[in-house]
Amino acid sequence: MRKKSKLFILDTNIILHDSSCLYNFKDNDIVVPIAVLEELDRFKKGKESLNFHSRNFLRSLDSISDENLFTKGVSLGEDRGNVIITLDEKFHPDLSFNFTEDKADHHILNTAYTLAQKNRKREVVLVSKDANLRMKAKAVGLKAQDYTSDHVREISSLYNGYRIEENVSSRIIEQMINEPYEIPHKMLKAKKQFMPNEYIVMRNRKKSVLGYVDPEDFKIKLIKKDTAYGINPRNAEQAFALNALLNPNIQLVTISGKAGTGKTLLALSAGLECRAIYSKVFLARPVVPLGNQDIGYLPGKVEQKLTPYMQPLYDNLGVVKKTTIDDSGKHSSIKKMLEEENLVISPLAYIRGRSLIDVFFIVDEAQNLTPHEVKTIITRAGENTKMVFTGDVFQIDHPYLDKYSNGLSYLLQKMQGQKIYTHINLQKGERSELAELASNVL
Repeated sequence: MRKKSKLFILDTNIILHDSSCLYNFKDNDIVVPIAVLEELDRFKKGKESLNFHSRNFLRSLDSISDENLFTKGVSLGEDRGNVIITLDEKFHPDLSFNFTEDKADHHILNTAYTLAQKNRKREVVLVSKDANLRMKAKAVGLKAQDYTSDHVREISSLYNGYRIEENVSSRIIEQMINEPYEIPHKMLKAKKQFMPNEYIVMRNRKKSVLGYVDPEDFKIKLIKKDTAYGINPRNAEQAFALNALLNPNIQLVTISGKAGTGKTLLALSAGLECRAIYSKVFLARPVVPLGNQDIGYLPGKVEQKLTPYMQPLYDNLGVVKKTTIDDSGKHSSIKKMLEEENLVISPLAYIRGRSLIDVFFIVDEAQNLTPHEVKTIITRAGENTKMVFTGDVFQIDHPYLDKYSNGLSYLLQKMQGQKIYTHINLQKGERSELAELASNVL
């Protein structure tokens, strides 16, 4: 092992987050404690992403293993370090007083600490997504850090999806309002270059108009406040979001915003409005176990266990029903779509294996997905399928994700500028005056 390179010890949650993590440490060496393999063994069976990552990592490790894997290590390739599996050692005296031996995390901590004592001239780092384990490591003088290879750079720089252009001449606004409903983007003389499908509020003291940048000719074209299945946008942001959701040329849409801004409601109403274009509407959300316990801990059958997770989606469907008139035929249409499974509300894990062809596919609470899970979902999109991801990157329930590492932030940053993608960040709450006050003040 090279003296100048670092030595990284991996926690189990790194592998379950990204099974290809071995190849993201440049020329540094990597240690996989045997306790990690023991934990991975519990995740081998199943259809969740955790199970996939466990199997994929173990297969990858097996494919490169030889007699050196447990001694000096096996090379990961040119300009990369070695990977080595270390067996358990007797608990170090410095740890035995404060940490019990009945936890796998403590065995991983012991491996990292012991290696640090043996390699005092080398930087030894424990890599974990568990903030508690990182604090324990730092408490005993061991360097520890999060896995950041798929983190977004800065949350403050996340693309907003629209801009406001002030002091636009009345002539331009009048030209937008009247035919031909479009102007060359250079006429605005904007300081920052426009993005494909970017939305714009053009205004002066007297009038304002809403537009978007056509990705084909980069002309700014007029948009109107569309209505979708009885749902009317209440502000410019919602008008932008609904326009993107109803535009069949935009195949991927992300909508972010705090609770009450209308993310899920707009997506669901747009899906119902587009039922003539797509044969099915799928509305799904990841199941994040309460208190880090699996749904098996909840009482009742599978349907009863999942009800608390799915209820917010049914609540939004109820709002759509309330806004439509009974004799309009839309109530019976929703009922028929549910009965024929053309409108499916389900946990994401139950839909992930289905064929995504000719589907309007909505993923709610996408901030609770990992970047790999988001990629897995999108790569399943078939012909005539539209993908919509909604969520709030500041309200994350997943124990090992944050605003920098979640799938929604990652997707937003990576897809920015693509012709078939757009993003809208909803800022104004429309649920109620009380909800908006609580969101801003409390």
